[in-house]
Amino acid sequence: MKNLPTWAAEVIASYESESAGCFLLHGNVNDRLLVSPLNQTPELGNLTDFIQKTLLPRFDVIITFDMGFGLRVDRGSDIFSQWKTYADSPQLPHKPLDACRFISKYLLYCRNLQVIGQKAPKVAFIMKQAHLACPSMPNLHNYELNSLAALIKGWADDDRLQEFNQATFLISENLNGIHPLVSESPRVSHIEITLPDELAITQSLIELAKACPNAMQNYKDEPSTISRRLTGATLSSLEALLKRLEHDGEVLNDKKLAGLKKQLVERDCDGLIDFVEPDRNLNDCIGLEGVKKWLREDIILWQKDELQALPMGYLFCGPVGTGKTYLAECLAGEANVPVVTMRNFRDKWVGSTEANLEKIFSLLHALGRCIVFVDEADQALGKRQAGSGDSGVSSRVYSMMAKEMSNTRNRGKILWVLASSRPDLIEVDLKRPGRVDVKIPLFPSLNPKEGFSLIRALCKRRKLDIPKASLEDLTKLIPPFLTPGAAEAISVQTFRIHKTTQLSALDSLMECLKDYRPPVPMDTLKFQMRIAAQEATDASLIPKELEDLLET
Repeated sequence: MKNLPTWAAEVIASYESESAGCFLLHGNVNDRLLVSPLNQTPELGNLTDFIQKTLLPRFDVIITFDMGFGLRVDRGSDIFSQWKTYADSPQLPHKPLDACRFISKYLLYCRNLQVIGQKAPKVAFIMKQAHLACPSMPNLHNYELNSLAALIKGWADDDRLQEFNQATFLISENLNGIHPLVSESPRVSHIEITLPDELAITQSLIELAKACPNAMQNYKDEPSTISRRLTGATLSSLEALLKRLEHDGEVLNDKKLAGLKKQLVERDCDGLIDFVEPDRNLNDCIGLEGVKKWLREDIILWQKDELQALPMGYLFCGPVGTGKTYLAECLAGEANVPVVTMRNFRDKWVGSTEANLEKIFSLLHALGRCIVFVDEADQALGKRQAGSGDSGVSSRVYSMMAKEMSNTRNRGKILWVLASSRPDLIEVDLKRPGRVDVKIPLFPSLNPKEGFSLIRALCKRRKLDIPKASLEDLTKLIPPFLTPGAAEAISVQTFRIHKTTQLSALDSLMECLKDYRPPVPMDTLKFQMRIAAQEATDASLIPKELEDLLET
């Protein structure tokens, strides 16, 4: 079979080599797939369709189970009905444990047929929603659940599945939601179904163009031209979009494509991430010349594919309001890659937080080059030691994040950017080289001239002209240690005064500065500056006059 997804080819290779017969499929299991039945036209279908028609076209009997319908014989019901146990009582069980015991008996019956020299059917069993049927539960005394997990593990441990032409498939949205007896068994083959790559999207668009000719008329001859722009989106969301355009008589064009990826990716990820394609670059950052020089050098290395010289991640540290988020967006714009911000991935349900992280990581792997921005990293990344009231969630988040951030396969694909005003609270292992290679401190203005330049530039964006020569008049009014966030607030207030009092821009600014009160206490600001300076990777990133200023 040509052009199979990588995960499908892995299933076939594992089964034919007799290294595995029980497969746990997880990840993007609810998406549409290009199903290629033997000697038939390809079509989009669900994962069960793909398994049955593309992976198992020559299997005689295929039985499926889901929590809603229980057991069903999807193929070979005439063969299955020859089993005397079923023929005597043609009632299929609905409960997971009963269903799996029933299947175990049938698998044993088929093996016995082969042992005594009779023709035995090729049998496959597919358990849908395995995370619901055999969930990971903290109750160790749940006899029925533990019996079910032990039974499924027994299928995997039995290396005769392939010998007797039998296979079992468990379908789960995530690994962490499955009972540990199953998810941690070395005999269960874990196969991650990833989001579609460019080739899969192109192949699917060719088929979708037949069903949606009007919507696809601009790209029907060259669907590959938009495939790269849509990586990270699921085929199901793409299919739904094109069908809606076809129904409404609209045509997909470059203008619609501009915001399409953001829309599809955020919807598919259930609000777990923000997806931004920045419209700014490092030129939009005021000041920070040494920092910008360092970052631009790294971006040049990235664009030249000199990945071994590229850091795995950055830590932007500094007091609140120093523009850490803004700098991350400018960095992404400079590199011409999207920014993915993780949010709301923690959940109160057992296993849900870990499942959400799995979904986010799967998306990141599919997006290609991107920057992952983690704000308030000291809170978001978890702790090595779990808190007393979180059932170990924090430590599991820590473990998953640490593993993903140090995955060298991500170098040059995923660039991690952490931001924190309290980097001292981030676990040491998470900010070590190999996860965060470069720690960049961001400081407020260190003298009135820097503060004035910052305010003047931000006022200029609101078309308020503050004469450069007015620095002398304003020197005593410029607040010490002025952050970009505070300067932005000053420019907004200046603009308001200018519009409500008809004062000149300069007089409005002077009026604003007379009544200005810093948003962050000075002792807090200095404390956060000291921490940022201590974290810096390179001494050249710390201004020489900073040490004297912090001592006063």
